[in-house]
Amino acid sequence: MNNSKSIVIVSENDIKIDKYYQWLSQSPEDGAIVTFTGKVRSLSNEVSSLYLEHYQGMTEKVLDKIIDKARTRWQLNRIVVIHRIGEMVANENIVYVGVSSAHRKDSFAAAEFIMDVLKNDAPFWKKEQTSSGNNWVEAKKSDKDALKKWY
Repeated sequence: MNNSKSIVIVSENDIKIDKYYQWLSQSPEDGAIVTFTGKVRSLSNEVSSLYLEHYQGMTEKVLDKIIDKARTRWQLNRIVVIHRIGEMVANENIVYVGVSSAHRKDSFAAAEFIMDVLKNDAPFWKKEQTSSGNNWVEAKKSDKDALKKWY
């Protein structure tokens, strides 16, 4: 979805954080902008890269629905959700969520909600490349537990 109030992008391209922050900042009625940037991490330098696959077409629809749910819960203006796919190395940006609203509480809550639901509901599959081989990453219990406060 790319309209005047929401941007959803799933792409292999690097995330231009400054560009999307500027877009979030264009509404003079907003007093709060909250952003989250997730990065590829390497625990003890074991992960050399991460490969993400997704279900094209469905992924974007799921992200649009997550944004719609957030809009029904909080008074929000602009929302951007960008998620990378393909191969990425440690320290690269993997996901960016930005929310603008009149008040900080709405922006903070919505950004956290979007990330928690995205981690559980969006059809992404991760494969880690390590020195001992490649393995698909299972969903974390902590991600599933994070949903409990929203539903």
